[in-house]
Amino acid sequence: MFIILFEAVLVLFFHNSHGYFIPTGSVGIGYNGYFTLTNTTKHTHGQAFDSKPVTFTNSSTNITTSFSINFFFAIVPEHDQQGSHGMAFVISPTRGLPGASSDQYLGIFNETTNGKASNNVIAIELDINKDEELGDIDDNHVGVNINGMRSVVSASAGYYDDKDGKFRNLSLISRNVMRLSIVYSQPDKQLNVTLFPANISVPPRKPLLSLSKDLSPYLLEEEMYLGFTASTGSVGAIHYMTGWFITGEIKFPRLEFGMLPILPPYPKKSSQRTKTILAVCLTVSVIAAFIASWFGFVFYLRHKKVKEVLEEWEIQYGPHRFAYKELFDATKGFKEKQLLGRGGFGQVYKGTLPGSDAEIAVKRTSHDSRQGMSEFLAEISTIGRLRHPNLVRLLGYCRHKEDLYLVYDFMPNGSLDKYLYYRNNENQERLTWEQRFKIIKNVAAALLYLHQEWVQVIIHRDIKPANVLIDHEMNARLGDFGLAKLYDQGFDPETSKVAGTLGYIAPEFLRTGRATTSTDVYAFGLVMLEVVCGRRLIERRAGEEQEVLVDWILELWEKGDDILVAVEDNIRQEENRGQLELVLKLGVLCSHQAASIRPAMSAVMRILSGVSELPDNLLDVVRDENLRGWPEKPMELLFDVNSLGTSTYTDSLVSHGR
Repeated sequence: MFIILFEAVLVLFFHNSHGYFIPTGSVGIGYNGYFTLTNTTKHTHGQAFDSKPVTFTNSSTNITTSFSINFFFAIVPEHDQQGSHGMAFVISPTRGLPGASSDQYLGIFNETTNGKASNNVIAIELDINKDEELGDIDDNHVGVNINGMRSVVSASAGYYDDKDGKFRNLSLISRNVMRLSIVYSQPDKQLNVTLFPANISVPPRKPLLSLSKDLSPYLLEEEMYLGFTASTGSVGAIHYMTGWFITGEIKFPRLEFGMLPILPPYPKKSSQRTKTILAVCLTVSVIAAFIASWFGFVFYLRHKKVKEVLEEWEIQYGPHRFAYKELFDATKGFKEKQLLGRGGFGQVYKGTLPGSDAEIAVKRTSHDSRQGMSEFLAEISTIGRLRHPNLVRLLGYCRHKEDLYLVYDFMPNGSLDKYLYYRNNENQERLTWEQRFKIIKNVAAALLYLHQEWVQVIIHRDIKPANVLIDHEMNARLGDFGLAKLYDQGFDPETSKVAGTLGYIAPEFLRTGRATTSTDVYAFGLVMLEVVCGRRLIERRAGEEQEVLVDWILELWEKGDDILVAVEDNIRQEENRGQLELVLKLGVLCSHQAASIRPAMSAVMRILSGVSELPDNLLDVVRDENLRGWPEKPMELLFDVNSLGTSTYTDSLVSHGR
């Protein structure tokens, strides 16, 4: 049994009996009677569900009963002021939640199950990471979730003091033991959640948050299971839990928790512990006068350096600033064996942050490289403020002498191009069609967020397989924002220098020098075709009719030949035909020479998700010779705009005389 309960804690179940916890994932025996839901492993999750179910429905009246649940918990983070991901109390129709993911999913759902009405899962989350794509209010909050990770109601962690009624903030990563009280009143159809320190024996009268909702539809008539989940991401945290009790009625029990335990700090590597001891001994041995003079000198240099280097943009946009030594140690001195890749922008190194096992990728470039200061500032000011599961997360930056550094989450599976262009490496793993289709939808979701869902419009300008990275769960994440451009919603982008990768640059961008969301769609259409066909846009070794990928596909389509001839052999199965044809035709549409014909990313997502369909006359549209090279052709004459959600910058281009 993984819980040792304190003497004053009563354990009561609706059945007047109780079982034991069944652990899965990273759950383990903890400290002083606690059990831990997570350990120091990154990107993992743990679940602990009671072995016996409970019934929330009165057998005689068939009416959902009121209930109250209390438990004690504590979270010990890897870093003092930075959490990882949180934990949750869960009511589920199954014992355990198979297929759940770590990170922002807290070990409850995954990308596929998140938000499904059939889940019948209620969760009270204690979240220590702000995920804007999930609507989180901050990185220290309590929320009530029903069937998904987007909270129905949430509030910053804290409690209302009965003495003066004032709100007292609580930090979920303070390492202090806290208590959560969950009370549901069926007559009032109201759920109250109260968070407060463990040394307060009676719950505060005013709850932290309330939800007026009938929970009967989610508490199935058959038996339900109660449990706890937690997860970690690129930063670690240990989630402790003990002393839980539940009653089949509304109660506000007075509990004396006894002496509160002091939890141990987050474990450090032995090598780090040795370094710390040596550093302390060395410091003690130094003469006091030398220490004083040394610190005075260091302070002067640091003050001067910060004054010279720290600029206004760093204060306004800059995320976490790393010390150069920290990155030097993480990459083992930027050694060649740590090199992940190099190009005109500089080099990318793999690293491990000192004092933890968090893996990072460090991009190093210099002022005189092709990606100079302006591109560096673009990445800082753009991706540093973005939060989306399909975007590579920028962790921080560093400036040292003439070099510039950007620090990202490490993507263990590298970039998408290595999975597509494997002609020289026959041992390279082949992607299944399910994986490819998921990657296409992931990149589409990222572009939709950049184009239409963020506060400003962001044009990436360099969409290509090399800039699509694959994480440990084979999810695709769009990265490299060095060429990105921002402008406010409702405003036209300004003319700029043509930039990007040859082959993926839209024709109107070359003519006008004006990048738009439609130029991103053009490149995305070509990437879709590469993912399906498993080859480059131009293959010199191929036959003349197959040399240019998009022209070959369009020629097959126009002749009425089987368009699947262009598809990579290992995914060309009949059961995939519908989706393969859809992606090929959508790719041709998105990469059309005429900007006005290309759909917006919102339309692309609806089509990929099966909500909308391609127009019946699509072939007539894409092969119309009068349209090619003439983006000012009104798309309203071609097909119903509302049915496809197509966007165009035609009017703005014409009005500016370009």
